[in-house]
Amino acid sequence: MMMDPTLAEMGNHLSDAMKILESGKLESEQGKERRKLSWKDIPGPLQGDGQDVVSILQLVQNLMHGDDDQQGQRMQYVGEQGHMALLGHSLAAYISVLERERLRKLTTRILSDTTLWLCRLFRYENGSAYYHEDDREGLVKVCRLVINTHYEDYATEGFTMLSSKHPVIYQSAACRPGLGQHLCSQLALPLSCLCIVPCNTMFGSLHQMDVALLDKLIRDDRESGKVPLLLIANAGTPGAGHTDKLSRLKELCVQYNMWLHVEGVNLATLALGQVSSAVTAATKCDSMTLTPGPWLGLPAVPAVTLYRHEDPALSLAAGLTSSQPVEKLRALPLWLSLQYLGHDGILQRIKHASQLSQQLLEHLKTLASIKTSVEDELNSPVVVFRFSQDSAPSSGGSVEGYFAGERDVLDVLNRWLGEQLAQQVPLSGVDVVELEDEGTCVRFSPLMTAAALGTQENDVAALVEKLGEMIPVLSCTLRYRQDFKDEVLQQASLSYIEDLSWPGLGGVRYEPRATDLDEDKRQHSVEKINNDLLKKLMELDTDLYFSGGPEFCEEKNCIFIGMATEDLDVAELVETIVSIGREIEESGKLFENMTEVVRRGIQEAELQLQKANEEKLMEEGVLRQIPLVGPVLNWFSPVQASVKGRTFNLAEGCLDSTEPVYSVKAQMNKEASLDSPKSITKRFPGQKLFRRHGAGSDSVSDTSSVSQLEESFRETAHVQANNADEAEVPEERHVHIVEETALSDQRVPEGQETESVDTLR
Repeated sequence: MMMDPTLAEMGNHLSDAMKILESGKLESEQGKERRKLSWKDIPGPLQGDGQDVVSILQLVQNLMHGDDDQQGQRMQYVGEQGHMALLGHSLAAYISVLERERLRKLTTRILSDTTLWLCRLFRYENGSAYYHEDDREGLVKVCRLVINTHYEDYATEGFTMLSSKHPVIYQSAACRPGLGQHLCSQLALPLSCLCIVPCNTMFGSLHQMDVALLDKLIRDDRESGKVPLLLIANAGTPGAGHTDKLSRLKELCVQYNMWLHVEGVNLATLALGQVSSAVTAATKCDSMTLTPGPWLGLPAVPAVTLYRHEDPALSLAAGLTSSQPVEKLRALPLWLSLQYLGHDGILQRIKHASQLSQQLLEHLKTLASIKTSVEDELNSPVVVFRFSQDSAPSSGGSVEGYFAGERDVLDVLNRWLGEQLAQQVPLSGVDVVELEDEGTCVRFSPLMTAAALGTQENDVAALVEKLGEMIPVLSCTLRYRQDFKDEVLQQASLSYIEDLSWPGLGGVRYEPRATDLDEDKRQHSVEKINNDLLKKLMELDTDLYFSGGPEFCEEKNCIFIGMATEDLDVAELVETIVSIGREIEESGKLFENMTEVVRRGIQEAELQLQKANEEKLMEEGVLRQIPLVGPVLNWFSPVQASVKGRTFNLAEGCLDSTEPVYSVKAQMNKEASLDSPKSITKRFPGQKLFRRHGAGSDSVSDTSSVSQLEESFRETAHVQANNADEAEVPEERHVHIVEETALSDQRVPEGQETESVDTLR
């Protein structure tokens, strides 16, 4: 049979278009430059003469990729099998234009083939299939089918039939959140019709439905006149991949004439040769929902609900079957993809994902500080693990009982662990999951991610390697948190910040010692000091991470320290924080008093200069000050002038005398001392700070002395004053110029001498 050339051509064009859109190589460099300059996300007018296909595809590409040309932001590669699934949607629209009889025959063939293949793959004999976009929609249709089965006149009487005998839908507490509420909303049932069955609390798995309690709940509802309608069980819970006791649950459903629906990721393993007995029991249920899209890496393929029911009229009334041929074309993308992969290709993908889980699980068993949370470790395709303090290394001592809120601290550390692993090994597909009993855990579910990401064994090996590097960091951080808190509480100038959402040592706040400030000024001082302190800590040569805190932290103006290493010296770290904070506080006090100090110092300097001028007048006489007489008198009778060098000290606010002879060597020594101020960052050249094998706290205490702080600030302020106000404040350099001039030339005119001294004012 010859293929329709129009259909073949359309398939080729669609395949080429999808590849172009995926690669982002449609437009030229000139087109890219024009798009950057003119293209915006603003709707434009519809062109009257229309556009060609290339222009339209270019617009679609621009909308897909925007202005970001980075490769990391592009859509993921879906492969040939993905293109086949995407092609199915276009073919469905094309096939829908066929004449009705040919369309009916074609859709019946597609639907029957796909249903037969899926039932054989997943061992569900004599089943029917419903294909739907929303993976919850199949369960909604099944509930309508059960309601029509239990209430014979529901089709004509409607909700009045439910008022006398309320239906009850039972759901495990481990089911995905919001599923039961969605059912009640779509079926127009009150939430009182939903019964949440707790998981085992006395014995057995903490994630399996409590069968004994379910039995009691059903009997109580029947005695009160309610109708037990349907039970939702799990073959792989959304969180940890646990499977309920499906065999026992099926017995209860048969006993009380209830419908059993099963869903979960573990249903994918039904296609394998060896399946655990717990999952095999799902083949006896009344309905199950499959999601082959993520299992096989097929984008935009529908979910499938397989069910068994003998009355086609009720199935039609519930919406599980349709007389419209177009609706049956929903199965076309899956029909194409299953044929493209073949039976062996489907099994290989599911088997590969299961092997990745087993590979990771075997490596995790060798790590002492990692605890796994898997019900059936030999067959579960989902691996959930958690860093546990119970098995932390004994070299540093037990951390149990060190601090309050250990569970919260472990949760935030495990969240940090999951986020770091997902960031550093993105192809692994790990994510963070919150479990009610275990807390925050890291989940590896390759059945849901491996096909799309292309996860391989080397990615699992890289994941294990990174995990091995992070475990010591987690153990040390957990061990040093209490030590850090104790050290901070011993410092009067530090406040410890208790924030259990921070993955690290903890937080501190430097509190200024001044008590005479009002609340607003004190808050401003705390904010400024801690901001400057954070900047200085971030400049230190250390492996520690300093931050202003979590994004939604309630505490303000504080500093948070990140994860710790084995050789961390906590005492030195805290002493350094105190030392730098005290230095910043003292510097701030000097700057606050600078205006008053300079004002008083200038007044005092003016008085001293006036006094020096009077002494010079008395020493030389009045005649020498006359412009015409003075030079002549100095010619015949020279006077040995004694000029005193002066410098203005900003820190002290006064004039300091200089020696008559100011050697160049002394000046150079002072400049050398200015170039190498004492600093915490210079104490350990070539080494990281806060290491126990390095210098201890004695070196840190040197930097905290007030004398050195004032000396450093005095030198800095002196340089700033030279640049800021040369005219008003006399400088040491200017005074020495006058002094050297007077010493080198004894015949100085009287008028010039007077002017030189007067300039000091």
